[in-house]
Amino acid sequence: MKTGVKITAFAAALAGAFGTAYGVGQTFDPVVAERSPAHEERHPSAAAESDHGGTAAHAPGGLQISEDGYTLDLDTSTVTAGEPAELRFTVRDANGRAVDEYRREHDKELHLIVASRDLVTYRHLHPERAPDGTWSTPVDLPRAGGYRVFADFTPDRPGAESLTLGADLAASGPYSPRQLPRPSATARVDGYDVKLTGTLTPGRASELRLTVSRDGRPVTDLQPYLGAYGHLVALRAGDLAYLHVHPEGEPGDGTTRPGPHVSFSATAPSGGSYRLFLDFKHDGVVRTAAFTVEAGKAAPEQPASPGHTETPGHSLDGHGH
Repeated sequence: MKTGVKITAFAAALAGAFGTAYGVGQTFDPVVAERSPAHEERHPSAAAESDHGGTAAHAPGGLQISEDGYTLDLDTSTVTAGEPAELRFTVRDANGRAVDEYRREHDKELHLIVASRDLVTYRHLHPERAPDGTWSTPVDLPRAGGYRVFADFTPDRPGAESLTLGADLAASGPYSPRQLPRPSATARVDGYDVKLTGTLTPGRASELRLTVSRDGRPVTDLQPYLGAYGHLVALRAGDLAYLHVHPEGEPGDGTTRPGPHVSFSATAPSGGSYRLFLDFKHDGVVRTAAFTVEAGKAAPEQPASPGHTETPGHSLDGHGH
C-alpha cells in the first residue's frame, strides 16, 4: 500500500460517521421548513425515529432507520471491498413482522440505492424478495469506507405514503478518501453527453432539465426505464439526505417525447452541495450520468467529464438495474 491504509469494517463505519458530522457542520444552511411536494414528500408524522433513537420533525428521506412504524433491518452490515457479496435486509413493521405487501411503483416494489459517504461510488439495485419477506441482491463495492443503504418503498396499506429508510454499511480494505467532484453542468458517460439546466432550490420546487446527446447529436429515442425516460436520485453531501424525484410526464401519455430532454421537479431541503445521479436507457443499456450541484446556484458551464462516479459497468446486469 502506498497512500492507502488498512481499514477495518469498524473503522470504516467510524470514518463514515465522523465524516458525516463534519460535513453537516461545515456545509449546510439551516434546513428549510417548507414541506417537499409530490414525489419527494415524506409521511406527515410529527417526528421520526433516528438511527440513534432521537427524533427529527419532517426530516429528509434516508436519514432515519425507522419511520412511521417501519424499520430497515440490515442483515449485512459489513462487506469486503472489491469482493462480491450478498446484501440482505428486511423491512419490518411496528410489531417486528417482515413486511410482505408493497405498492408497486415505477415497475418495482422496492428501489435500493447504495452510495459511498464521499458520493463517488453509486449503485442502483433492485433486490429480490423471498417468501419470508427477506430481500437480497448481489453487491460489489470497489473501495473501503462508509456507505449508506437506502430502501425506497411504499407499504401496501390504505393512506400509506412513500418512505425512504437508510442504514449504514461498512466496506473493509485499503482506504483512501476522495473529494467530492467539482460542480459541473455537464457529464459524459460511455460516449454520451448529458447537460443539466436549472437550479436545485432550497425549500422550493424547481425544474431540472437534462439533455442527452451522443456524438454531438440529440438522442431522441430514449427507451422507457422503470416506467419513465429517466430516473433521478439526489443526495446531499455530508449526511446523504435523500431526494428521489421522477420526471414530468411518462412514456405513452401522448405528450412526453423520448428525449433528448428529460425534466424533473425537485426541492432541496437546505442549501449545500448535492450529487445528482441520472439513470437513462438507450440501445438497451442503462447508463448513469452524475453531477455535483450547489443548491441555490446554477451549475457552472465547463467541458463534459465522467464525474468521477464509480459504477459497476453499464449493462443491465452489471449495473444492478
